[in-house]
Amino acid sequence: MLPVVSTPNRMIHGVRSGLRALLLSSALLGAGIQPVAAQAVDDANDIASQLNLPKDLTVFGKSDPNVRKATAIVNGRIITGTDIDQRLALIITANGGKVEEEEKERLRVQVLRNLIDETLQIQEAAANDIKVDPAEINQSYERVAANFRQSPTQFDGYLREKGSSAASIKRQIEGELAWSRLLRRNIQPFVNVSEDEVKSVVDRLNAAKGSEEFRIGEIYLSATPENHEQIMANARNIIQQIQQGGSFQAYARQFSEASTAAVGGDLGWIRPAQLPPELAQAATGMQVGQIAGPIETVGGVSLIYVMDKRKVLTADPRDSLLSLKQLSVVFPQGTTKEQASAKAASFAAAIKEIKGCGQANEVGAKIGADVVDNDNVKVRDLPPQLQDILMNLQVGEATPPFGSITDGVRVLVVCGRDDPASANAPNADQIMAQLEEERVNKRARIYLRDLRRDAVIEYN
Repeated sequence: MLPVVSTPNRMIHGVRSGLRALLLSSALLGAGIQPVAAQAVDDANDIASQLNLPKDLTVFGKSDPNVRKATAIVNGRIITGTDIDQRLALIITANGGKVEEEEKERLRVQVLRNLIDETLQIQEAAANDIKVDPAEINQSYERVAANFRQSPTQFDGYLREKGSSAASIKRQIEGELAWSRLLRRNIQPFVNVSEDEVKSVVDRLNAAKGSEEFRIGEIYLSATPENHEQIMANARNIIQQIQQGGSFQAYARQFSEASTAAVGGDLGWIRPAQLPPELAQAATGMQVGQIAGPIETVGGVSLIYVMDKRKVLTADPRDSLLSLKQLSVVFPQGTTKEQASAKAASFAAAIKEIKGCGQANEVGAKIGADVVDNDNVKVRDLPPQLQDILMNLQVGEATPPFGSITDGVRVLVVCGRDDPASANAPNADQIMAQLEEERVNKRARIYLRDLRRDAVIEYN
């Protein structure tokens, strides 16, 4: 997967020497020191004599991690160890900070590859006169901060606490926007889907009515015969991390080489027949929440994750929209397990007095519970443990109490239910858009592969 260096070694050496000289001169001038070579040599010799330093010395141990050192130079663009550390910190944070040291080293290698690809994508976009306005990057960053219920300034501080930075996320946002626009200009206009192809898909959907379809997430890693075993090992490690509680979406965003990486690897709703045979075989029979792989595919390996499942063109009760009242009681700090159980039992007894949503506020006031209204809640968006319970409740009934010592105890009261309408086949425009996306995705992989092959990359 590593890009091929397509330039003579002496050229690389010249680029490296030139950059180092430029950086050295800039540092000296910035400090107010004139780079006078002869004087510098004399001073160095005097200091060496005073300290009795050996002429041919060997440095033992690791270099200072605080020094910004170029880990790779991609067509002249420097990627530092700090860049890698800050991007790695995002992955570790997304996994709750629980990543073993051995796994961190493997992730560092993968993060470097991702940063190289990201750099190539931004450079290729710039070569095609595609620039991403900083104001647009800031707007996207504000949306990310809002997802964490923080202002951009607060989010800046949060990232620093986690060992990352706003610049790292903004760089990733820039890469995603630049690459997306480049594909829309250079690939999408040349992808064609005929009306006959769309009609064929509609016919197959109607014929498959009632069969299962899946919402699939995919992580695709390209591989060559030379690095195949290494990529397979990387894929197995990713699976292990996800099975131990890691976020599939976070790994997909950082590692997947498919165009769906920007949306956490989400392929959307898809039937097994629409997948490549090797992926379809794995998906069939999988349950929601299961992950499979690594699966060998054309040009690499894939991991697939079943996010959800439903019946083709059949109304799913989990698409029902509920109006809910949530009653919750928070336990004081220091509450023991026995005390929490007793309070939960008292809470449950009080909830039994509720006769419909009209009494929820009154009962909540009696027991000191917070009452919150939630409208248009889709059943499938709730935790799996609650979905089956809520689908079997009538309007006015409440769930059993649930929660934890940390979060307190709560119940949900069903105030209204809108059952889903009969499912219809997607329209022609939706099907055409999906087929176009699949073809753009395939060509994008080839495009990026060619960029890697033509890149001038030096590794330190």
